[in-house]
Amino acid sequence: MALGKLQKVLISESLDPCCREILQAGGLRVQEKPGLSKEELLREIRDCDGLIVRSATKVTAEVLEAAERLQVVGRAGTGVDNVDVEAATRKGVLVMNTPTGNSLSAAELTCGMILCLARQIPQAAASMKEGKWDRKKYMGMELNGKTLAVLGLGRIGREVATRMQAFGMKTIGYDPIITPDVSATFGVEQLPLEQIWPRCDFITVHTPLLPSTTGLLNDSTFAKCRRGVQVVNCARGGIVDEGALLRALQSGQCGGAALDVFTQEPPKDRDLVNHPNVISCPHLGASTREAQSRCGKEIAMQIVDMATGKGLTGVVNGQALSKAFAPQTKPWITLARALGTVLCMVGKQVQGSVQVCTLGTPLKEAGSYLTPAVAAGMLAGGTQKEVTLVNATLLAQEAGLKVTTTHSDVAPEPDSSTGLVQVSLQGTPHQVTGTVQGSTPVLRQINGATFKQPAPLSGPVLIYRAKASDARALATLTGLLSKAGGQLLSYHSSSTVAGEQWSVAGLSAPLSNLGELKPFVTEVFQLHLL
Repeated sequence: MALGKLQKVLISESLDPCCREILQAGGLRVQEKPGLSKEELLREIRDCDGLIVRSATKVTAEVLEAAERLQVVGRAGTGVDNVDVEAATRKGVLVMNTPTGNSLSAAELTCGMILCLARQIPQAAASMKEGKWDRKKYMGMELNGKTLAVLGLGRIGREVATRMQAFGMKTIGYDPIITPDVSATFGVEQLPLEQIWPRCDFITVHTPLLPSTTGLLNDSTFAKCRRGVQVVNCARGGIVDEGALLRALQSGQCGGAALDVFTQEPPKDRDLVNHPNVISCPHLGASTREAQSRCGKEIAMQIVDMATGKGLTGVVNGQALSKAFAPQTKPWITLARALGTVLCMVGKQVQGSVQVCTLGTPLKEAGSYLTPAVAAGMLAGGTQKEVTLVNATLLAQEAGLKVTTTHSDVAPEPDSSTGLVQVSLQGTPHQVTGTVQGSTPVLRQINGATFKQPAPLSGPVLIYRAKASDARALATLTGLLSKAGGQLLSYHSSSTVAGEQWSVAGLSAPLSNLGELKPFVTEVFQLHLL
């Protein structure tokens, strides 16, 4: 669960010098190598713990596989479509971004594009440089009273909307996540897409590139728009179908387009770029001194905070891991992982359905980070190289393990004020329960057998079940420890169930051979818990 020590970070693109300076001040070694080829990146990444990119570097599954020590990919910017997030998650690599760093710069460029479309400023400027004076040719339109459709109402979309409202534009929009009540607070009327197409004079897109947004503007949607609609894409190439856009421009259905992004960058097919009604830029949305400084500073600070254990921000995957840095949640995550490991050993299986029940008001919101922690504990003894809170849920699904969570505000005494975590293997009698005392995870119950004094779950632990009336197991255990030069640090036994009781022994070091103990126990297993 805990990440290893971050030592070396590769910056593969040009970033503000403050990025390197902050990383170095945080005690990290930094290599700056912008413009690496794919082959060069595969070589350079092998011994790096961190990688910082903008949008040009493609962090593919192949790159991630070559990165033997990689723990984090930091995207100095918003979109992470140049990073294979699923492959990173599977490998347990964190992906971070700086979602606010370039928002203003991208919004301002979008507004500039809208103004340029309305008044044909770039075309008129180029004409002047050619020695012409074509006043009649570049007749424009006022923005006042026109309708702007903003598709995607996140940080950038709302900044664009509020700025264009100052020009007297009516702003309508669509977002599957932002509610209409929220968008109304910044002056955007939300409508279904089918109602947006025929109502708008300008369309600007501000969504991530997802299967659901690829080709959002296409032949069908252009046909539903007002003739002469103006289109702006400063988000991601591919949201606007470039073939459909060109056809709409050629027919006059689209009156003009302003593009800062393309499906292929730089674009090899120049038909769109060369069209007289198209304004294009070489992906300049974040290309301001302020945005570059802000993004470089933010991603460097996020990685230093991660390296020093201060916290995690801007996490795209593994949000549960960000909770692991909070002092109040750390021991609960450790507990949940330990309970998962104990349940796996008691139940002797990894597959199936596991129910995590949090009891007590303090744990009301804990399910989001305890679920992957339990999964990580259950998978810990398997064949996976490393299971972390980043990849535990994905790997659990692939292993046929389903972990679900329920909550009750009521916890039994004496744990009502702190909370209790109960983990059950459904369809079996196997269940373990634990809590946190101070900052120590402790075991309260195994399969209905209760520990009057909760057993600590940390370090080397040996757990066995034996007849309650037979003291030979404990005597044999102490003898084994004495032979091995070890010590019994703690010992806790449970209540008796069907003539047997569970015992939990804290050891100074794991025992290499339990052969002498096995004749006196029904079952025994040894764990090394965090």
